[in-house]
Amino acid sequence: MEQKEWRWIRSGAGDPAYNMAVDEAILTAHSEGLSPPTVRFYGWSPATLSIGYFQKAKDEIDFKAVEREGYGFVRRATGGRAVLHDRELTYSMIVAESYPGIPSSVTEAYRVLSQGLLLGFRRLGLAADMVQLASPEEQEKYASMGSAACFDSPSWYELVVEGRKIAGSAQTRAKGVVLQHGSILLDLDADALFDLLLLGSDRIKERMKQQFLRKAIAINDLLRAAGREPVGLAEVEKAFETGIAEGLNVRLVPGELTDYERELTEKLIAEKYGNAEWNLRR
Repeated sequence: MEQKEWRWIRSGAGDPAYNMAVDEAILTAHSEGLSPPTVRFYGWSPATLSIGYFQKAKDEIDFKAVEREGYGFVRRATGGRAVLHDRELTYSMIVAESYPGIPSSVTEAYRVLSQGLLLGFRRLGLAADMVQLASPEEQEKYASMGSAACFDSPSWYELVVEGRKIAGSAQTRAKGVVLQHGSILLDLDADALFDLLLLGSDRIKERMKQQFLRKAIAINDLLRAAGREPVGLAEVEKAFETGIAEGLNVRLVPGELTDYERELTEKLIAEKYGNAEWNLRR
């Protein structure tokens, strides 16, 4: 069977409003039949705290700490919890719900789209597995204490290595299109993340941070623990380019944003992701 082609965009590091606006612009263009299914790799400049669509920003985030440390801040269009985007490869996948092989249920679509991520981790020599949280035992094992941090609680299909979560992904659907994006951590700085969260007392914050560290792990932590050399961004990009193409059974063709997508991006920055009305709306 002939492989379908998907566009592959390597955006490099962008500011927070730009990063989120581009993902939505591609979703809109794809919904209108003006862009192909797309995989995008990007980074963040400055390092940025993003929060999920439903989070209460003023109740959960220490904005004085965000400003003091020079971090960016943005609310995602997807759900989930707070993520500090720093030493990571961020990916997005944008494809129509009607695309062959994309399940109608959110959790099953996660499984299909995350298959390439699983293969990417394995290409780096990590014994990654996809956990299905179908049984009460599995759900209890991975249950969260309810902190605002994303990586402490696996969702229905989760990528784990040695029982610890290794990728944080979120998904939304709009205009007949699925957008899944997420963080592939090269290194994890839990202290930096938890310094930005409002969690009551220092004792509660420390307890939640320790729980987080028992449930989350980054690529280079695993490699160092195995006595191997840490990897850089270029090596991780290559592993996930290959893994995603194989997992989706597609050919990734390097491409760029269209003029229309660039126009939409600028509009979304101005009207949404670049202003406080959106970012602080809850």
